[in-house]
Amino acid sequence: MTQLPTDIKLHKASKTLTLKYASGEEYHLPAEFLRVHSPSAEVQGHGKPILQFGKIGVGLTKVEPAGQYALKLTFDDGHDSGLFTWEYLYQLAVRQEDLWNDYLAELKAAGKTRDPNESVVKLML
Repeated sequence: MTQLPTDIKLHKASKTLTLKYASGEEYHLPAEFLRVHSPSAEVQGHGKPILQFGKIGVGLTKVEPAGQYALKLTFDDGHDSGLFTWEYLYQLAVRQEDLWNDYLAELKAAGKTRDPNESVVKLML
């Protein structure tokens, strides 16, 4: 059964989306987390996800319903093509810690960083 939030709030200052559910569950999803886990083809690729990096300061500018099944999130870096279904949002919320840790490990393995103004240089000694 799909979990539908009973309350959705965009906090622009803290760059966070809060989802509340009838069960009493409440989740705070940072814009950066949502951006790097966007369900769009740009991020998910076509069966091979494309690692997003340099998104530490990204924010959400708009949250709109997409029919009865999803939210369309608009990010301040111009990304707005992913539709976050209710089920996908709930999975992101309940798995946030594991997904974030996996993302950080992928960044490290790829020699990338969350900071858009920083690049990792590997010295061959």
